[in-house]
Amino acid sequence: MRKIIVLLFFAFIIKGYAQKSKNIFSRDPIINLENFQKKRMYYGFYLGFNSYDFKIDYKTVGPDILIKRTTGFNVGIVADLKLQEYIDLRFEPGLYYTKRDLYYPNFTNSADALREVNSTYIHFPLLVKFSSLRTGNIRPYLVGGVSATLNLSSNSKLIDDNLEQRFRVKAWTTNYELGFGIDLFSEYFIFSPSIRGVFGMNDELIRDKDPNSPWTSNIESLKTRAVFINFTFH
Repeated sequence: MRKIIVLLFFAFIIKGYAQKSKNIFSRDPIINLENFQKKRMYYGFYLGFNSYDFKIDYKTVGPDILIKRTTGFNVGIVADLKLQEYIDLRFEPGLYYTKRDLYYPNFTNSADALREVNSTYIHFPLLVKFSSLRTGNIRPYLVGGVSATLNLSSNSKLIDDNLEQRFRVKAWTTNYELGFGIDLFSEYFIFSPSIRGVFGMNDELIRDKDPNSPWTSNIESLKTRAVFINFTFH
């Protein structure tokens, strides 16, 4: 519900600008912030939502671990360095909060079957933005790059493991990211909604001390998968 309300809020903002000054979607618009994209460097901030998942590979075939995803929240800043007219280098550090529930099969005790994974990430993406030719006050773009993520809730330094109901993952992970978005030039700022996929590259799981642990022994690798929806303002 919160996600829908925010999306409607931004839709009303865009609609209001279009009706008031015909700056964005009109057939012959007034060109807003015409010299903005000539800047060598500029900054901004973003708010958004995320949906985190795990990609799990197993050693042997059996019942899968079920993962229940929730919608998390993102907030961060943007630094954009222009490399040439249509290519920019972007650094978008941010704070990301999310929650995933892992349901293990073959347990009769619900406390053993469920592992709640609450995660607070500090996310450090370095991205390359490929912009299209600007049409009026609209400019679509593609973005891709790599990122490093620090999980503040990893439990990586704990001695306790799943036997004491402590699900542990590594504190640092690396990812690659791909996405697209659109720059909408209003009279006073640039509004850029975007969607991006995040794909973990390394195994994050810390195994239990027991090599035959029912929680970790059959997992070959556990990697992050996520979708980000961000609303950026410059």
